[in-house]
Amino acid sequence: MIHAMTEQILVVDDEPMVREVVVAYLAREGYSVTEAATGSAALQQIADRDPDLVILDVMLPEVDGLSILTEVRKKRETPVILLTARTEEPDRVLGLELGADDYVVKPFSPRELVARVRSVLRRSSPPPSPADTLEFEGLRIDEQARVVTLDGADIEMTPKEFDLLAFLARSPRQVFSRAQLLKHVWDSSADWQDPSTVTVHVRRLRRKLESDQESPRWITTVWGVGYRFEP
Repeated sequence: MIHAMTEQILVVDDEPMVREVVVAYLAREGYSVTEAATGSAALQQIADRDPDLVILDVMLPEVDGLSILTEVRKKRETPVILLTARTEEPDRVLGLELGADDYVVKPFSPRELVARVRSVLRRSSPPPSPADTLEFEGLRIDEQARVVTLDGADIEMTPKEFDLLAFLARSPRQVFSRAQLLKHVWDSSADWQDPSTVTVHVRRLRRKLESDQESPRWITTVWGVGYRFEP
């Protein structure tokens, strides 16, 4: 598959074999791929090339992956997929908190990683749509411009945070389980992705939208079931 506009992907991992395999699979799919073996080299490439997506190993020499993610999020909304070892669950949760779009656990299937890349790129660059603006008592969600305002103030959101909020807001008061949200918002499933991904993103949305996160106004929890949007 050759992409009409070739997306630029940066692969950051200190293991040459991992980089070689990932680069080969992505290139075969038609992506333009560059690589870096250290954190400092990765930061330089991100600054110079501004890639469309970064595949980022958490454990890196010089500058670790989570520190790189923090630096990226200060200036960019570049989609980031973390590569983590199975024993690094706290890092995965922290990575999502810091703004990672997805993560893949080592050892991984290169085909699965390519599927995740395709999915994240599709979600982060949605085609323009004639969707209406959603408005609720001070909260305004402009789906075409992908802008959220609360009481007139712009609320900065990652692509995934926006997608989750817009999906819930399109069906006010309807309860969605974490599995349903993984399917519809992440184009994924619990077989591939930890449902805690949803929990982390809901928590991040509440931080940005709620004056009282313990008694949320907009996104409420239905215990034992899932989440719903309150208009």
